[in-house]
Amino acid sequence: MRQRRLPAGGANVFQLVRAKRAEAQGRGIELLDLSIGEPRGAALLSAREAARDAVMSDAEAMHAYQYNLSPGVPGFAERFVAGHLDRDLADQDVAYLPIPGIKPILGVPPLACGGALAPLTVGTMTRPGYPIPTDWCGFLHHVTNLPLPTSSANAFRFTPADIAPGTGLLMINYPHNPSGQIATRDWLATLCRHCAENDIRLFNDAAYTALAHTDENATLTEVAVDFPELSWAEAFTAAKLIGNGTGWHVGAMVGSPDFIADMAEIKGKIDSGHVAPMAAGALAALEDDQAGIAAGRETYRRRLDTLVTLMRDAGMRLAIEPSAGFYALWEVPTNAFGKPMGSAETFNFAMIEETGVVGVHFPGYVRYAVCADIDAIADKLRAAFTKAAPSYD
Repeated sequence: MRQRRLPAGGANVFQLVRAKRAEAQGRGIELLDLSIGEPRGAALLSAREAARDAVMSDAEAMHAYQYNLSPGVPGFAERFVAGHLDRDLADQDVAYLPIPGIKPILGVPPLACGGALAPLTVGTMTRPGYPIPTDWCGFLHHVTNLPLPTSSANAFRFTPADIAPGTGLLMINYPHNPSGQIATRDWLATLCRHCAENDIRLFNDAAYTALAHTDENATLTEVAVDFPELSWAEAFTAAKLIGNGTGWHVGAMVGSPDFIADMAEIKGKIDSGHVAPMAAGALAALEDDQAGIAAGRETYRRRLDTLVTLMRDAGMRLAIEPSAGFYALWEVPTNAFGKPMGSAETFNFAMIEETGVVGVHFPGYVRYAVCADIDAIADKLRAAFTKAAPSYD
């Protein structure tokens, strides 16, 4: 019989926002879309030129399946990871795995921890946070997802005491989407020690590490290598690195050999690897165009300064000062447009309906991105939030 076999109401927050945005646009509302966490414009010229040359290559390896290797761009994973680190891993006991971006592989860590075979508890940073790890946990019958407590109160850094006993995997996300919080070396060392002592595998989605606005930002890799008993992995991507690289599905993981081997076994059965010319382009930008990457990072920092200033002036309350990426997270006002705001969704949808400003809502918070030219729409944004007249009574 032809009928849906999944329960209704399964859309995640991004799907809900996209649907509301399309509905509003269809009714003629002029949108000021700050929901899209995708860099706009073309990728860096250095990346495009290198990818062009790779596409025109006659080398068979450049046009073949890449699987868990990278025959088109030898040493890609090792070089791509090295470009994100301040620490040399040459003498460390680590393994590497090229990946087609981070989002497509977020189901692999719980599978690699046996989540399809036996009960597994996974701690995720999804409340508030990127929902895909929770979505994956929901697809796996044996997996229990326990969102880690992150909020303004703890500056969006949980503690080992917040990790439920019996947890088998932590899927963390630093720098954090949506708060822009970073992980420091000391904080990561404390977490690594706890995970090593309690046999918890540790995975970090480091998509925004190249967009950190402070030297205090640390990668898991640079700390985890000092814990020989820890089973860990960290993933890096070109998507936020090279301007509009969200369509360049290419990246790399590094980690302890046991965890990487388990993920390679799963991944090798479900995909054919990245697109080699995109890998060549992303690597060229990372190795030879740090000036271009730095310029993009500075653009986001400057736009964040503009957005934060105008929204604070209008009465909005920042959840935390963003230290990375291109997002600012705000506490949801109790009142706006002269009426109570019962939830983050209520406020976000009211902003869309009344002003055209589109954000992404999470329980208690709303996120606004600065991928658009904030200076060009600053007056409209200022007017929109002034009209909302938010308060926190």
